[in-house]
Amino acid sequence: MKAEQLYSMKLLAGWGTWLEGSLFPSVLGESSGLDFYYLGNRTKGLTPSNHSALSGVEAGLRIFCVAPPMKKISRESALLAISVVLTLLATACETSEKTKPHTAPVAQAHAPTLIAQAKNPQAKPASPAAANQKPVLDAVDRIVQQAEKQYQQGQQEYAAGHLEGAKQSFDRAVNVLLEAEIDVRSDERLQRELDKITEGVNQLEVAALQQGDGFTEQKAQPAPIDEANDVTFPVDPTLKAKAEAQVKETRSDLPLIMNDYVAGYINFYSTRGHGTVERALVRSGRYRDMILRVLKEEGVPQDLIYLAEAESGFEPLALSRAGARGMWQFMSSRASGYGLQRSWWIDERQDPEKATRAAARHLKDLYNQFGDWYLAIAAYNSGPGNVQQAVRRTGYADFWELYRRNVLPKETKNYVPIILAFTVMAKNPKQYGLGDVQPALPLETDTVRIDYPVDLRLVAECVDTDINRLTELNPSLLRLTTPKDSVYDLRLPAGTREKFQQAIAAIPMDKRVAWRYHHVASGDTLDSVARYYRTTPTAIREVNELPGEQLRAESKIIIPVTAGKIAGVGAVAYSKKPTHYRVRSGDTVASVADDFGVPADRLRRWNGLKGNRLAHGRILVIYRPVAAEQSVVINSPSRHSKAHRKSSSSTHASGKSTHKDSSRASKSPSQKSTSAKSSASDASQRAAASNSERASAGLR
Repeated sequence: MKAEQLYSMKLLAGWGTWLEGSLFPSVLGESSGLDFYYLGNRTKGLTPSNHSALSGVEAGLRIFCVAPPMKKISRESALLAISVVLTLLATACETSEKTKPHTAPVAQAHAPTLIAQAKNPQAKPASPAAANQKPVLDAVDRIVQQAEKQYQQGQQEYAAGHLEGAKQSFDRAVNVLLEAEIDVRSDERLQRELDKITEGVNQLEVAALQQGDGFTEQKAQPAPIDEANDVTFPVDPTLKAKAEAQVKETRSDLPLIMNDYVAGYINFYSTRGHGTVERALVRSGRYRDMILRVLKEEGVPQDLIYLAEAESGFEPLALSRAGARGMWQFMSSRASGYGLQRSWWIDERQDPEKATRAAARHLKDLYNQFGDWYLAIAAYNSGPGNVQQAVRRTGYADFWELYRRNVLPKETKNYVPIILAFTVMAKNPKQYGLGDVQPALPLETDTVRIDYPVDLRLVAECVDTDINRLTELNPSLLRLTTPKDSVYDLRLPAGTREKFQQAIAAIPMDKRVAWRYHHVASGDTLDSVARYYRTTPTAIREVNELPGEQLRAESKIIIPVTAGKIAGVGAVAYSKKPTHYRVRSGDTVASVADDFGVPADRLRRWNGLKGNRLAHGRILVIYRPVAAEQSVVINSPSRHSKAHRKSSSSTHASGKSTHKDSSRASKSPSQKSTSAKSSASDASQRAAASNSERASAGLR
């Protein structure tokens, strides 16, 4: 810039927009050899887009004419260029005056604000434009608005049954307040908003507990295909040669091909991934007959069954990193397009038969679109748009050509070879060390169509089975309760349909979420049973029409439990002697509550806490559970349970849930209490042992 010649001229505000047009540099720059720069408003920091609000205000707009050092520009040339500018500007202003409608007179430009005040100390009235400007929100209002936006979003997702989205939105709402630059405790508005959100979330959880098992997430299993997508295995020449020979002799209603891409995955599944194939073949026995029947009914190749085997290992609760769910790994948007429902109560992507039929129809549509099964399978993975775009870009409607040209996503490139590898190995089990794998027996069930909500624990007690068996037969259920206000096909163990209908008929329809059955054991009394279920002997006697106080061993009695009073089979009692814990770095309300096996809301009540943050060094009072038999949580996330615990900042975290067998109902309440106390004590000891460093720093 040292050799540059700099000239400037002061312009009025109204010329700013014109000066940014292409006319200025294109006409003057080329003719004069000068570079022109429009610097905008130098006193107010405004851009030409808001010059309309500068009525009566000094604009101080400048144009700089800069001559590059390599150019020899005379002073006369620069002055000539400036004069041309002034002429053009004058012409533009005259044209503007002629075409501009006559309204209120335009305020004249003045000197910069500070100078103007010096010359004219009298304050000028605010211009109409300035009067119409919206008031600027202060920092607290802005924080409250951001938190409220997330909270409202969470309520909408909660109402729509999208629990994970609701939890995330509620967490974000709380974090906006807790992580703001202003301490919540220092401002009444922030504290009021935090109290409103935490109270609102707690009310939603209470409502959820009254309807089922509370505000919990879904359980899921990792999708096996995620592991395969993360590896690149070398080709074993010997293995490839053997596979090539097998492909020629293998019968399949899908085209089979052997190349280095497929051979690499056969090598992977023959070594490191061998267990994945074994588990998939075992589980295939449960669903194989059903899947082949549905594929045949829908008119698609039956060997598409290996797509589900590779995707999920026939695990209905499989969940991929991308959010695809179920045996056929549907994304939610695609699933809804093929009639699979998702609500608070159910996710039909996890229904084996419904998801199989939807997948068959989707694959058939894709084949009709592309006319090639490899392209159809690739489109099933990445979406038809991506494959269509790749075909359009290259002009090749051939998967392997698209693979070589690297125009497909990496996961999609791997997807077809993985499925072909599974197909070859599954059709030749002995050659790949799978000859001794015994498939599981097919699932045989009775189906009852119900139009009322019922707790699965009550159903298990009606048919004398365990809760795990029942949840396995109904993987699409997200709660322990069947859907409210809709029809649901409840699957029961084979041969138990009539038994269920007789037992459930004795329970009033509006009590089937809360009431329970109890198997009377030797030593049970009305008082002990009532105490265990937190009801009264009179209520039990009346609902069962018992003649006296005696209970007959091995009989089954109805327990009238108050809705929402007990979330699980038994009550939770807490020690009368408090444990004291010193907060360490990284601790949150949720993580400490999780470590000690207590609900986060109780931990807050015991210590007068709000939100999820904990001050380092603070001493917390904790009352350990001494008897607990918590609500069973079905089909909820287990894949990242540890990571979730570490990262959770939820205001609605609850105590750990553990799977319990309904066979516990055969024990007496006194036996249950002893067993529960022992379990709670053992759990506490295990927690203490695994957190020895934490305990030594904080417990006393």
